[in-house]
Amino acid sequence: MSPGFDPLTAHVSVAGATGQRSAFTSKIDIVCGVGRSSADKPLDVDRLATVIEDFNTVFIRLASVQRLNFSTLSVLHSLSRGGPMRLTDLLVAEQIKQPALSSLVSKLEGAGWVSRRPDPSDGRAALLSLTSAGEMVVRSRHADRVAKLTRLTDRLDGHDRAVLADAQEVLLRLVAIAHDAPAEPPSGAQIRPHTRSTA
Repeated sequence: MSPGFDPLTAHVSVAGATGQRSAFTSKIDIVCGVGRSSADKPLDVDRLATVIEDFNTVFIRLASVQRLNFSTLSVLHSLSRGGPMRLTDLLVAEQIKQPALSSLVSKLEGAGWVSRRPDPSDGRAALLSLTSAGEMVVRSRHADRVAKLTRLTDRLDGHDRAVLADAQEVLLRLVAIAHDAPAEPPSGAQIRPHTRSTA
């Protein structure tokens, strides 16, 4: 018996009357075959970018509570995941012009979603963080998005759901790689426009 073979997952049919034995397929052979074909398939990065862009158009609109413009949502998300942080650090994360970001942060402070306090390590700087009301906005949108994404993924078959489960780990590694990569020099084009429609 070959190493790793599981007789419980092998499906064998035997024709008892004729003594003829049909071919059998083991689950492990199927998995290995899929693994080999996937490993040999070249990554089309252009298509990957298009697929992610198309998925994003769906994903960012899944949440229907607290419909806000994209820059507002991005700032709230950045502060929720990485705060407290200085305005200069937030500027790097958001990649929009400082006057626009300063104005947006002031509006979020006025709405009671963001607070500002002195940075204990540098009295000249301030730290920005979400208030409990700001955290509630982020949590409510996340919960709404999870509920709607669940309904979409429930329509996938078992194989596609398993592939998607593996893909999320790969995407997490890409996020980590992107965070560790050195910042690219600014270009003339803005990566994320700050005057887009609500979502």
